[in-house]
Amino acid sequence: MGRAFEYRKARKLKRWGNMARTFTRIGKEIEMAVKAGGPDPASNLRLRLLMQNAKNESMPKENVERAIKRAISKDTTDYKEVVYDGKGPHGIAVVVETATDNPTRTVANLRAAIDMDELELELCDYDIDEVFRDEDEIMIYADFKNYGPISKYLEDHNLEIKSFKFERIPLTMRELTPEEQEDVNGLLERLENDDDVVNVFHNMA
Repeated sequence: MGRAFEYRKARKLKRWGNMARTFTRIGKEIEMAVKAGGPDPASNLRLRLLMQNAKNESMPKENVERAIKRAISKDTTDYKEVVYDGKGPHGIAVVVETATDNPTRTVANLRAAIDMDELELELCDYDIDEVFRDEDEIMIYADFKNYGPISKYLEDHNLEIKSFKFERIPLTMRELTPEEQEDVNGLLERLENDDDVVNVFHNMA
């Protein structure tokens, strides 16, 4: 359909994603406002202002009504307002207001987002080879013998280990022609397709 279509599609999907996050945030705020001051906007100024915000953001009326119903239900999630502060890149001070039902998870996520420099410095004591951010996750490369101390440090600081992978990293890499690479890739594909094979490592550059 062409680049123009793909560009418009990408923009639309991004806008929808932003709207979904906005609706979720406002919904949480409405729930907390109802719990604090009741479900009647006439007597609950905060709720009235949030309902106006929802309207300005084109949030459907039924979403607002559902948030109010959730707040007065006994089974609703209990959100807490927690404010965190930290340092961003280049020493910038950052204050983050949150509405969370799991402060442990939230502080771990925020620490991962804000304290990358501090995390790198502290992990230097564990002989890591590399640490970097990949979208919403932090990737850590280190010698296998350091896995125990590193995992304990992360657990002690409420940082969840989502996955662990052992890799055999070659000391030297071999350059091949495109034709030679194609031959090797064919072999690698056949090996990886075997049901008994878990991992395949190589030193092709």
